Amino acid sequence: MRYQELSHWLSTVDEPLDPRPSLPGDADADVVIVGAGYTGLWTAYHLATADPSLRITVLEAEIAGYGASGRNGGWCSALFPTSLPALARRHGRDRALAMQRAMQETVREVGRVVAAEGIDCDWHQGGTVVLARSQAQLGRARAEVATAREHGLDPDDLVLLDAAEASARCAAEGVLGATYTPHCAVVHPAKLVRGLARAVERHGVRLHERTPVTAIRAGAAVTPYGTVRAPVVVRATEGYTPGLPGQRRAIAPVYSLMVATEPLPAQTWDRIGLAERETFSDHRHVIIYGQRTADGRLAFGGRGAPYHFGSRVSPAYDREPAVFRALRRVLGELFPVLGPEVPVSHTWGGPLGVARDWSASVGLDRATGLGWAGGYVGDGVGTSNLAGRTLADLIRGVDSDLTTLPWVNHRSPRWEPEPLRWLAVNAGLKVMFSADAAEARNGRPSRRAAAFSRLLGH
Repeated sequence: MRYQELSHWLSTVDEPLDPRPSLPGDADADVVIVGAGYTGLWTAYHLATADPSLRITVLEAEIAGYGASGRNGGWCSALFPTSLPALARRHGRDRALAMQRAMQETVREVGRVVAAEGIDCDWHQGGTVVLARSQAQLGRARAEVATAREHGLDPDDLVLLDAAEASARCAAEGVLGATYTPHCAVVHPAKLVRGLARAVERHGVRLHERTPVTAIRAGAAVTPYGTVRAPVVVRATEGYTPGLPGQRRAIAPVYSLMVATEPLPAQTWDRIGLAERETFSDHRHVIIYGQRTADGRLAFGGRGAPYHFGSRVSPAYDREPAVFRALRRVLGELFPVLGPEVPVSHTWGGPLGVARDWSASVGLDRATGLGWAGGYVGDGVGTSNLAGRTLADLIRGVDSDLTTLPWVNHRSPRWEPEPLRWLAVNAGLKVMFSADAAEARNGRPSRRAAAFSRLLGH
């Protein structure tokens, strides 16, 4: 397999992507982690730095960063898939606010580790601007800021921009306003995950690639090359979780696809903006996301690819020509300066993980020693670091502010069996697409989309 072809990011790392040696046979460890993406590697990193005596083994089916960690949009943000109001309803205002503050601190923590470990990943904290390009979107922007204030956040966390202020940051077509938060950094995701893999090895962690795990059970991770026995086994497999025995309905893998332009000239950037390399989106229902890369490209992605029956994951699903065409069209609508044929150099995609209640979680069953983290709904670059730090405390038996956060040991319900799962996920996607189209026509907010959002507990 040519790993460089999986994404623009993996094609531009400054190293060969040759797999590390597979597991040579049966082994023992104190902690075995399944998956060498952000979640697994952050867990290994924070365990190893907190207690260097621990014997930690990480097992990866392909190479570090093969999955979402090497293909995502490069937002290290304070976004959490469960909204602040939903968290407050379930756990109270104080605990909801503590969760949000922990996410904000996580952005700074990732930046600290990047600097401390010398990981060259184009890190820059320029914040996020989310544009409003219709009256319906502007209404949602205003409501989001009002809700933030009600739940204890202030203008230093989230602010409403008028049209001129928004355009000064991101001069997209038809901007009426925006929200802006400083709590996001742009990053080259593959450089981050590959640098993190080298960092954990420097700290004594054993990392075996091309070692697929075929079963996880209390005290062991089983592979075709041998079994790693350990009192703690951590599942860090996100969108690939349904491939494990007994996990078919734990997580729904939903595909997100991206395009990257050729490097754009300075005069084009003068018209687009993003001078602080702000990440950007807008307040539509079907998520879009973008960034200005360090080498002057627009990397732009969005949801919209179909969910595949039976939670199947396949390299064939990484590329949906219709979705790539739609992404190019939306990018051209946002920035007409790109011309009628947006100059795209790379297209790619991959699965992310969605729990049934849209709630990310992290936890450890002390009776079995089985730990897990995931269900990030595409916001995993930062959240995975918080998960890794939390698992490090849980595994070491340390009571901390992190181990009392409301997502700890949360158990999401299982997804419905097929064909209900396929019908529900794809029907929801159609609702959001139709809502965006209706709002673009008449400017009024969609009641169907609002009802669907409430159904998800947002």
